Amino acid sequence: MPDAAADACDADDATAALERVLLSLSYLLTRPQAHDRSVTKADVQIGRSDVHLLMALENDGGSCRVGDLAARLLVEPSHVTRQVAQLQLQGLVERTPDQTDRRARNITITPMGTSVLSRLRRSNRDSLHQALHDIDERDIDATVRVLRRLIERYVRQVRSGEPWHR
Repeated sequence: MPDAAADACDADDATAALERVLLSLSYLLTRPQAHDRSVTKADVQIGRSDVHLLMALENDGGSCRVGDLAARLLVEPSHVTRQVAQLQLQGLVERTPDQTDRRARNITITPMGTSVLSRLRRSNRDSLHQALHDIDERDIDATVRVLRRLIERYVRQVRSGEPWHR
């Protein structure tokens, strides 16, 4: 007969181990040195948070309103407005008229912004490929599936403000 207490303990141990791994990975990936190495390798100039904003724009079809972009990034619209102003000066985004509301403006990624993001992704993918060189593709696929589900659940929980549901 299975021991429920032992199973709960095993699940707690697995969760704690995952937490440690995710915190370590997050720490390593968000260090300024990691970003500096990536942008140098890609031969681009872009801030760490700017990368996420451009990726969010790209994921929204290349254009969206500031409020929608802020919601996607889980930040305040004023933060996005300031960031967009800097990216616009660099030629990475532009403000365009909203097709459905003439008073509103969309933020649109420019071809230069798309190029910067593409070069940075290629650089990051090369580094990741090297780090994963001896890991079985099935393990990578399983990890991707689990992490996607985890991200979806975290985003839902943050947006809803509700406690976790079991």
